[in-house]
Amino acid sequence: MMTFNHWYFHNPSSSLMEFVILMHDYASMVLLSILLLVLLSMVKSALSNNFSFVFFESHQLELVWTIVPFFLLLLILFPSLFCLYMLDSCDFCGMSLSITGHQWYWSYDYKDLKDFSFDSYMLSKDSSSIRLLDVDNRLALMTYIPIRFMVSSADVIHSWTIPSLGFKLDAVPGRINQFCSLVKTNGVFFGQCSEICGANHSFMPIVLEVLSSKDFYKIF
Repeated sequence: MMTFNHWYFHNPSSSLMEFVILMHDYASMVLLSILLLVLLSMVKSALSNNFSFVFFESHQLELVWTIVPFFLLLLILFPSLFCLYMLDSCDFCGMSLSITGHQWYWSYDYKDLKDFSFDSYMLSKDSSSIRLLDVDNRLALMTYIPIRFMVSSADVIHSWTIPSLGFKLDAVPGRINQFCSLVKTNGVFFGQCSEICGANHSFMPIVLEVLSSKDFYKIF
């Protein structure tokens, strides 16, 4: 769980989050290299006493700084398109889960487990040691099982978000948004609605408990 003094992403625990962090680091490396090169050029120009019209009016140099940024953009474009494709692809899923946002709680429905469904409310301050983050009924999933998440809303726009897993999908009334992913790490993951959905927006947390397949089927 993140605290206020963290400056980076959560530790990735899903394939989605690994792609996001990898793409972020790659793009940051390219951008920081460009920034460093520009700063060094500015410092050199500021400290130099020489001024050359041949340098500043060079057509060959103008051609270079027009073509080079084009190829740099291509270096960022193709990996980002691949990352977006992986985030939106939903070819094979071993389980389907329906998520519905309400004011102000979440409803979960396991479509492949005899239509098992339940509501998840935030625990009160007296019954929970984790303020504003724990719930009475946690969502349970299995590791290394591709799962289709189908997110919708019964009233206003919500957003089902778990940062450490890279899950963030808007719950829109009258529409079903979906994505597929698998979780690689056992544990408990916390999230909250990240869409301003009303007066109690901050009181509808999300708790996902990831178990092994053996422990998961013991629950059901």
